[in-house]
Amino acid sequence: MSLKVRLTQAFKYAFAVKSNATPLTAKDLALLDHIATKVVSRRMETPMVLLLESVGPMNFLGSQALHALSPLINLVGHAEETDRIAHLLERRDSIQKLITLIEFKAGKTLSTSPRRDE
Repeated sequence: MSLKVRLTQAFKYAFAVKSNATPLTAKDLALLDHIATKVVSRRMETPMVLLLESVGPMNFLGSQALHALSPLINLVGHAEETDRIAHLLERRDSIQKLITLIEFKAGKTLSTSPRRDE
């Protein structure tokens, strides 16, 4: 067997990440819904979706940074919520779910809000 074939087989799954087969819990979905509602109520849906799309591949690093900074964040915020957000960021599907919720809520808000040009 050639060196190229052996290296190809050795590194075939070197950077593969196991997918989470477990679905998001009701508490996780409620937290994502709460975040999406806050983003849309502040009319920040476009910048937030852009940010989430651009940093989506690094969500695990963000979760680890949040775990590391949680003692400082807990001085200002809620410890349980910070921990739940950090655990959600560890999942690859949570970012896409949040983007979907933000877009859905923004579309619903835009369709019911009065137009500015009238």
